[in-house]
Amino acid sequence: MIAANAYAGQFLTILFMAIALGMDAFSLGIGIGLKGIRLRDILILSSVIALFHILMPLAGMFTGGYMSSLLGDVTVLAAGGLLILLGGHMIYSSFRGDAVPSFNHRTLWGVLVFSLSVSIDSFSVGVSLGMFNTDLLMTVMMFGIFGGLMSVMGLLLGRRVSHNLGEYGEACGGMVLLAFGVMFLL
Repeated sequence: MIAANAYAGQFLTILFMAIALGMDAFSLGIGIGLKGIRLRDILILSSVIALFHILMPLAGMFTGGYMSSLLGDVTVLAAGGLLILLGGHMIYSSFRGDAVPSFNHRTLWGVLVFSLSVSIDSFSVGVSLGMFNTDLLMTVMMFGIFGGLMSVMGLLLGRRVSHNLGEYGEACGGMVLLAFGVMFLL
C-alpha cells in the first residue's frame, strides 16, 4: 500500500512537471503558429519537439544521477534550488516580450533550433530528477508525450488566437516549476 501511494505521488509529480515543461512548447508554438504554419509542418515540428523532450531530460537525469552519487543529501537542496531558478527564469522570460529573433521553422536548422530552445528546460529538470530515484521510462515518456501534444496544441491555437496567451502559458509553466522547487526545499 505504501509503495502504491509513493508511486502515485511520483506519477502526479512527473505529470505536473511534464505539463509545466509542455507549457513552454505550447507558448512558443503559439508564436510560431501566428506566423502561419501548415499542418505538415506542425506534425514535423511537434514530433521533433517530442523527441527532444525525451532525449534532453534523459541526458539530464544521467548527469543528475552522477551528481547525486557525489553530493549525497545535498542533492535535494540543489534540485530544489535548480527548479526554483528554472521556474523563475521561465516566468522572467515570459515577460520579456519578443526578444527572440525570428527564424524559418520550415528548414532543418530552424526545426532543430526551435526544438532545442523549447526542450532545454527539460534537461535542467532532468538533472534535478536524476538526483532522485524516479522511474526513468515513465518520466521521459511523459515529458515526450506532453511536449509533443502541447506543441501541437500551441501551434494550432497560434493560428487562431493572439500572442498574449502564449506569454501566460510560459509564466504558468514557470510557476509550477517554482512551486515544485519550493516543495523540495521544505
